[in-house]
Amino acid sequence: MDSLELSTSLSVDKAEKKNQSIRVRLGRLRDSVCESGIFVLTASSAIIIVFIFIFILIKSWNIFAVNGINFVLKSGFDQQIIEAYHAPADKPVWHFGALGLLLGSGLTTVGALLLAIPLGIGTAIVITELSPRWMKGLLQSFIRLLASIPSVIYGLVALLVVVPFIQDNFITSELQLQYIKQFQLTGNSLLAGIAVLSIMITPVIVALSVDAINAVPHRYKEASLALGLSHWRTIVKVIVPSAKSGITAGIILGTGRAIGEALALSMVSGGIGNIPNPADGGVFFLTPILTLASAIINKSESMSVPSINAALFACGVLLLVTCTTLSLFTKIVERSIRRREGLE
Repeated sequence: MDSLELSTSLSVDKAEKKNQSIRVRLGRLRDSVCESGIFVLTASSAIIIVFIFIFILIKSWNIFAVNGINFVLKSGFDQQIIEAYHAPADKPVWHFGALGLLLGSGLTTVGALLLAIPLGIGTAIVITELSPRWMKGLLQSFIRLLASIPSVIYGLVALLVVVPFIQDNFITSELQLQYIKQFQLTGNSLLAGIAVLSIMITPVIVALSVDAINAVPHRYKEASLALGLSHWRTIVKVIVPSAKSGITAGIILGTGRAIGEALALSMVSGGIGNIPNPADGGVFFLTPILTLASAIINKSESMSVPSINAALFACGVLLLVTCTTLSLFTKIVERSIRRREGLE
């Protein structure tokens, strides 16, 4: 009887070991398939991005071949589009300058960041550190809802609210007459673009900053409070610096969205490639402008002309290079911060 029980026990052990071995093999096979699938998807995405860049570069090559560096150093894009559209087929216009568009994109982005960064980080601190527990989830859901609203909705609200507000409160008849030879002051302006863009990118900064602050180990806060620091000094001196890599990533991601935004800005910024003059004082912010992304939308109806088609693709090249540079810069900054903190 004892030998029979021993034999049965050995058989059961062998079966369990065999089943365990099979489960281990299946687990390794599943992990291998998942890793291979992720690698294929990642490689496919990278290849697609490369082909998109090559396609856009080919489409715009004639513009860069004719203009060279002058494409980003000279202005007058609006007038050049008109000249190219009305030029005879045997004498096409290939000279374009996107300086006004670059400055328009840069000014709206910088202005929006100056408003959105303190507002976004401050809101994230309120949500994570100063709000009651029942309110945190509600506020986070509200912020994510704001981040998911389509840009055309922001543009429509700004067109109905922000633009009339600027026109009624900052633009007078005398001011319109003074600058009528240069441009028309209607409320569609750099200021309107900055306002709508700051509202659009703030939820992105808030959402990523909240995640970064929540990821800070709770023992950091406990140690700071135990040393006698107030709650506010703990936030400023300990929690926010510890979360700066995630906050920085959110800021750069918001910058990328701001630079690439087209629809909302085309509705409220004026759609004219002016270069605002600081010597004009407050009119600097009331000047109608045009960004790179908005130019592609506003001038797309003229893409039947080969030179205009190439010029708009050249604007796309500048946008793609800028966004790619920002993505790489995000990785570099994040890795640099992590190395300084001893996490790598």
